[in-house]
Amino acid sequence: MADLFANAPKDDEYDASNIEVLEGLEPVRRRPGMYIGGTDVRALHHLAAEILDNSMDEAVAGHATRIDISLNATDRLTIRDNGRGMPTEKHPKFPDQSAVEVIMTTLHAGGKFSGKAYATSGGLHGVGASVVNALSSKLTVEIARDKVLYQQQFSRGKPLGPLSEIGAAPNRRGTSVSFTPDVEIFGDDAQFQPATLFRMARSKAYLFAGVEIRWRCNPLLLAAGDLTPAETNLHYPGGLADYLNGATADNALMISTPFAEIAELDGQKFEWAITWLGPGENGFFQSYCNTVPTPSGGTHETGFRQAIVRGLRGFGDLVGNKKAADITAEDALDGGAIMLSIFLRNPQFQGQTKDRLVSTDATRQTEQAVRDRFDQWLSADAGRATFLLEKAIEKADERKRRKKEKEVARKSATRRLRLPGKLADCSSSDSEITELFLVEGDSAGGSAKQARDRKTQAVLPLRGKILNVASASNEKLSSNQELSDLSLALGVKPGKDFRLEDLRYGRIIIMTDADVDGAHISALLMTYFYREMPQLVEAGRLYLAQPPLYRLTQGGKTVYVLDDEQRETSLKKVFDKRGKVETSRFKGLGEMPPAQLKETTMNRDSRRLLQVVLPLRDAVGADLRRHTDQLVNTLMGKKG
Repeated sequence: MADLFANAPKDDEYDASNIEVLEGLEPVRRRPGMYIGGTDVRALHHLAAEILDNSMDEAVAGHATRIDISLNATDRLTIRDNGRGMPTEKHPKFPDQSAVEVIMTTLHAGGKFSGKAYATSGGLHGVGASVVNALSSKLTVEIARDKVLYQQQFSRGKPLGPLSEIGAAPNRRGTSVSFTPDVEIFGDDAQFQPATLFRMARSKAYLFAGVEIRWRCNPLLLAAGDLTPAETNLHYPGGLADYLNGATADNALMISTPFAEIAELDGQKFEWAITWLGPGENGFFQSYCNTVPTPSGGTHETGFRQAIVRGLRGFGDLVGNKKAADITAEDALDGGAIMLSIFLRNPQFQGQTKDRLVSTDATRQTEQAVRDRFDQWLSADAGRATFLLEKAIEKADERKRRKKEKEVARKSATRRLRLPGKLADCSSSDSEITELFLVEGDSAGGSAKQARDRKTQAVLPLRGKILNVASASNEKLSSNQELSDLSLALGVKPGKDFRLEDLRYGRIIIMTDADVDGAHISALLMTYFYREMPQLVEAGRLYLAQPPLYRLTQGGKTVYVLDDEQRETSLKKVFDKRGKVETSRFKGLGEMPPAQLKETTMNRDSRRLLQVVLPLRDAVGADLRRHTDQLVNTLMGKKG
């Protein structure tokens, strides 16, 4: 055997010299997508959002009242505030650098970790300013502090000189950042869009009534027909209520006065405004945390929905309407036009781009802040409250009728799919509580069928990797038996004939092995749902199960972990270092005892699920569907 490998070619030697260590801001330039989500136009405007968020944090903290945003003809953007200004003295940990230089050139450096400088803030990770610096061909920062004006210039993240005094500034204070995005990163054609920047600035002004934002744009940048003003001052004392009134001015409204209030809870601020649009009109839900847009929603939206539906149910109990118990958040908020802005200490977002809030306490806190005031608002006008309750009950009755209409199709699909190794259906027909688990193979299917809750959980085993619909022809797609069985089990038709109300289950959960093959199968299934049933994804019905990879046991203590990183962390922090920890690696779902599969992956009380989210619009309202299509084509298409 040794002779077999003795003469192996050594053209591709792999030794210590192949290991790169990226220092400073080089990781940002090498992999910008990790920090701003890509290098397209949306990512370009994310740079502006990072700097603007820093100025907004100063305003929310009570140190700034004005922010200036200026875009000139050379695509150079300047954002300036009248806040405290960045600290200019030498940094105690880096005595050769000013605090300004540390902030602008060091990842994870900032004043928002401890909560001492900012009670609430949109910047959390200390990477925003430094990332913008790394991805700018030229950046200039000016600080007016203690009546002295300081300046430092950078190029592609590197200082062109030290921070220096450039003169007296007796009537000025705050921070000014001017930067030009690097064409090496974003391309020659990438330019700031005045309309996008203006919408961003206007939304910030609505979100914090105490700030005035002065907008300036070179008129040469405004295309014919562009309604974006070249100059204007943005200040809205009414906050979100002002925005909602303007956004619904041309709509028919079901109620004359919106429910709009501001509340404080445990030193945190909650502001909202909601009205209901007339029949046939589509509502919207725009949410923010610490002035950062959360287009993919999150836990604060969940808390708001719970407050509204429970408030209407409570009013129904008060007036003796027994049907009120049947309404859901979907019924209560149908046609709702909603604005929600909260300010939290140490919020947790999903990813650096912060599209979704995942702070677990935000659900309870938001519901608590909204619920009492909503109850008071309902009791203040019994006629209005009764009207809203009756409309919600009408929606609930309509939903129930649609569910009954699906029963015939449901039973037909079940009969057609009741084959050996195929669908093991649940006994309940209530799509509000039922779930369908898609598992890989009959072995995993057998374990899942034993581990499930037979009343509410159905299991459909699939034969390994399904067809890649991103690169398959329509003929292959229509003739594929596996995908045909899947759509029958769901009770819906793929493509243009898809109807969300026909879906037989409330949740579709992809449950695959915790390995590379399992991840590939999940990617193929997500591609199928995105391409053939996008409404299902948009409605938040698609989930990924999180089965463990390891079982760690020491004495009477057992911990399940998802991957090698969690295993190492648990070994260090959870178990007694003096004793031996037994480690079991699960080869796959089919090898996992049903009791363990139930405890870790299928039981609602102990499992972990990831919701597959499809953001329809970005932070400033731009449509993301085309960008998502391109991404799917790149990753899963023939040229991927």
